[in-house]
Amino acid sequence: DISERVLARLPGLARTTGKAFIVTANGHGAWQMAVSNTLVPGDKVLALESGRFAIIWGENAEQAGAEVEVLPGSWHDPVDPNRLEARLRADTNQEIKAIFVSHTDTASSVRNDIVELRAAIDAAGHSAMLMVDCIASLACDPYEMDDWGVDVTIGASQKGMMCPPGVSFVWAGAKALVAFDRVKANGGPRVRYVDWERRLEPRGFYDTYAGTPPVSHLYALDVAFDMIEEEGGLEAVWQRHERLGRMVRSAVDAWQTADGLLLNIGSERHRSNAVTTVRTGRHDSQQVAAKVLELGEVTLGIGMAGEPNGSFRIGHMGHVNASMTLGVLGSIEAALHALEIRIGGSGLAAAATELARAQRDES
Repeated sequence: DISERVLARLPGLARTTGKAFIVTANGHGAWQMAVSNTLVPGDKVLALESGRFAIIWGENAEQAGAEVEVLPGSWHDPVDPNRLEARLRADTNQEIKAIFVSHTDTASSVRNDIVELRAAIDAAGHSAMLMVDCIASLACDPYEMDDWGVDVTIGASQKGMMCPPGVSFVWAGAKALVAFDRVKANGGPRVRYVDWERRLEPRGFYDTYAGTPPVSHLYALDVAFDMIEEEGGLEAVWQRHERLGRMVRSAVDAWQTADGLLLNIGSERHRSNAVTTVRTGRHDSQQVAAKVLELGEVTLGIGMAGEPNGSFRIGHMGHVNASMTLGVLGSIEAALHALEIRIGGSGLAAAATELARAQRDES
C-alpha cells in the first residue's frame, strides 16, 4: 500500500503527468537511468555549465557511449539562454539529442531559469530533449515540469524530500518515451537494472524496483509527502524555502566586505532557495568551517567553487525552519568574530529583520 501511495504521489512532486520511476540508488543512478533509456551510443549531448553537476552528468553519458559537448559557462552566473540558442541554431543537422542542465547546482548555488532555456530551444527550432537535474531544488524551489516543457526530470530523496540518501527518481515525458522506443530498436538499454521496459507496466515489486524494494525509504517518503501536505502543499513549502533563502542571503550581504565574504551568485533572481554558496575572499573557508563547528556544533558544506579553501555552503533545504537558520547564522557570525575577520555588519540582525519583514508580508 505504501509503495503504491508513494508512486501515485511522485508525478505531482515534479508537476507532471509523465511516468515516474524510482531507482534504489543516489542521484548518479538516476542519471544512469535517464541516459540508458533515452540515448544510444554515438548520440550527441550538450551539457550546460553553471557549476559542477551538469558536467558530471555529461561525463556519465560519455561513459555510456554518448558524445558530450560542454557549453561553457560561469560558476557565478546562470546559463545564458542566448548562447544556448546560438549553439542550437548552429546545429543545422539536429545532431544534439539531449540537453543536460541543473535547475539548482548545489556546488555554485545558481538557480537556472528553465523557462528561458526552454524558450531558447524553441526559438532555435531544435528537437533535442530538455533534461533537468532537480536533485537540489526539488520541493525547495518552484518547478513545473509539464508547464515548462521539460522532457526528463531527475530528483533524489535526501534534500528537499527530507529523507536519507539512497533513492532517486526519474520523471519521463512523452518525448522521452519516444526516445526509449528508439533505444529499444537499437538493442535496448545496456544496463538491465535501470531498464524501463518492465517498470512501465510492472507486475509487482520485482518489476517496479528491479529487485528488492527500498522498504525503509518508501516508509520515509510516505511520511515526507504527508509532511508536505500538512504544511499546506508544495506552494507553502516553496514559500518557506524562499523566506529562509532570503534570510541567509541578507546575512551574507551584511557580512560582505571588499576582501571578505561575498555571495557566489550575483543575480538575485538566480540565487537558489535550497543552498547558498559563500566566497570567503582572502580568508580560509576551512578555518571558518572549523571554528563554526567548534563554537556552534554546526557543520558547513564544503566549498566546491574554485579553490577548496575559498568558499563554503549553507544548506537551507528540507526540514529546516527559521530558528534553525538563525542558529546557523549566529554560529557563523560568532566564528567570524573569533577569527577576527572583519565584517560589514551583523548578518544575524539582517536575517532577523528579513524574517520579520517576510512575516508581515505573508500575513
